[in-house]
Amino acid sequence: MQMSSSIESMALDVSDQEMLLFQQLFREHIGLYLPFSKKALLCSRLSRRLGELSLSSLKEYHSMISRPQEEAERQRAIDLITTNETYFFREQKHFDALRDQILPQIDRRHPLKVWSAASATGEEAYSIAMLLDDQRSQHPWSVLASDISLRVLSFGRRALYPMVRGELIPPPYLSRYCLRGTGEYEGHFLIDQKIRKRVTFEQRNLLSLPAEMDGQFDVVFLRNVIIYFDFPTKVDVLRSVVSKLRPGGWLVVGHSESLHGMPLELQMHAPSIYRRLP
Repeated sequence: MQMSSSIESMALDVSDQEMLLFQQLFREHIGLYLPFSKKALLCSRLSRRLGELSLSSLKEYHSMISRPQEEAERQRAIDLITTNETYFFREQKHFDALRDQILPQIDRRHPLKVWSAASATGEEAYSIAMLLDDQRSQHPWSVLASDISLRVLSFGRRALYPMVRGELIPPPYLSRYCLRGTGEYEGHFLIDQKIRKRVTFEQRNLLSLPAEMDGQFDVVFLRNVIIYFDFPTKVDVLRSVVSKLRPGGWLVVGHSESLHGMPLELQMHAPSIYRRLP
């Protein structure tokens, strides 16, 4: 109990120097802008790990994860610090637009590829997959779900969720694509295999996307992630993501995210929905 108490005390007294060290580290590796106002978040996410490693300060931990040979521990810190809260069919208007405006403009015979570019624990990717199966069950389609965090990708592959995460799933989809848990899985549901096999989970760093992804995707969902970047990093990330769209492909960002003033090859179709120029 004394260790827990000392860690909590430490968490209340993070120096500006320590905060600056982590700010630079996360910006360098994943582009995340962590302002000084997030000191409490940094501490709450990392304090337990410091206790597990018997470290007495954030400076010690930073020194550890800065070493090239500590890539695994650095990834663990990234997993802990990135925000991953989400739920199924978040921002419903985007799914309505996908069904009613975007899909009708894509040939059904075309092998449709959708990328959930900051998929967190997979709810967005599976929401897209449910809609695609409903609309194009007899035609080729696939969903790529990516995130920087290995921990959340593992959660997404498992495809087992608390019932509360599925409150906004349309009832026909809930009965068709979700299996209610029993026994030790009471209060959870599992995504049906027919949906899981169409969704691939892969780790991707939005700052360094592979060239082989260029021009692959018809639709990219990049929602509620660029708000964590500073302006130059937002532009770099968006340029890279847009290059992965086929000419005429669609980009969906969060309702609170603006691309105003960014030099991008995009045309706004509706608020938060853009199309790559042909």
